[in-house]
Amino acid sequence: MKSLYILAALLLLFTACGQTEKSTTEPAATVPHEDEITISTVQFENEGMTLGNISEQVFNERVTVNGLIDVPPQHKTRVSTFMGGYITKTPLLVGDKVTKGQLLVSLENTAYVALQQEFLEVAEQLSYLKNEYTRQKTLFDEKITSEKNYLKAESTYKSNLALYNGLYKKLTMLGINPKAILAGNITPTINIYAPMSGFVSNIHVSAGEYVSDSDVIMELVNTAEVHVALSVFEKDIMEIKKGQKIVFSIPEASQKKYEAEVHVVGTTINETTRRVPVLGKITNSETNYIIGMFVEAEIFTNQISAMALPNEAIIEANSSQYVLVLKAQTPNGFEFKKTAVKTGKKTEDFTEIQNPENLINQQLIITGTAMLLNESEGGHSH
Repeated sequence: MKSLYILAALLLLFTACGQTEKSTTEPAATVPHEDEITISTVQFENEGMTLGNISEQVFNERVTVNGLIDVPPQHKTRVSTFMGGYITKTPLLVGDKVTKGQLLVSLENTAYVALQQEFLEVAEQLSYLKNEYTRQKTLFDEKITSEKNYLKAESTYKSNLALYNGLYKKLTMLGINPKAILAGNITPTINIYAPMSGFVSNIHVSAGEYVSDSDVIMELVNTAEVHVALSVFEKDIMEIKKGQKIVFSIPEASQKKYEAEVHVVGTTINETTRRVPVLGKITNSETNYIIGMFVEAEIFTNQISAMALPNEAIIEANSSQYVLVLKAQTPNGFEFKKTAVKTGKKTEDFTEIQNPENLINQQLIITGTAMLLNESEGGHSH
């Protein structure tokens, strides 16, 4: 009986040793690295992924500004009268096109009649005074009359001549023909004509209203030479030079991009806003711009070359940015290593890489990363 107990104990001992030896020789499970990712060939092709290299690209340094669509001062005018009167005719509306010399408005006033009467009287006196001055000069030259009479006739004539010339000029400025007055044609009405071609941008009067010589009747603008009037902060103005490229948009009307060129850089800073005016000549002027439109613009101040990758190559996750560098290619797919990058300037197609050392001569995914980005944000790995 004792021998049976000894045999059972030996069997248990051998069994335990066998189990221990088996557990120590079993292989350990593989733990994947967090900075590595495996993509199957099928997935690579289905997602439209492609491999590429980092390359040198040109980046534009730029200054972002705001402004308005405007025209040069010589293409804007405010129409007024040299002598007040009552509006009798206003044939135009805001937005109407006008040509130089076209009738804009008619005014009426008894003061116009009085002015013409005064001119006619002075003109008639001038003829007599001129004859008297000529006669006195002849008599004085022949020692027949005194110098006093001659000088008095000369003074009266020249004083009247100055008055005549002044009235003549005033009538001409009012648009009244002095020769018509001398022929006996006196009018109570004056007409104001367009000083330039363009469009009516504002009308400040209506029929029957009295306007004085200080009132603006209407405003005209010529849109043949529109420009962008930009406002640049003091800290940026030293970078702005004539001839630099401007790209601008009109966000309230369209997202289309338009181009201009720096034409004039202001030399005075606004004391309140600390900004400097910059005018840009629009290069694609076939667009029907509206004066006063708000614009957002970028002035390209300098060009630099830097190592860069396509925007799609850069994956953002957990407040960091990385790219996928090819580590190995197998029959079933690809193995990539997540490599952190620091980015800089950006264009529509490329992003500057400020730490390109580990990417030189390396292949990495440059397109098809949209799905990878979504899964990275969700915390999944491949």
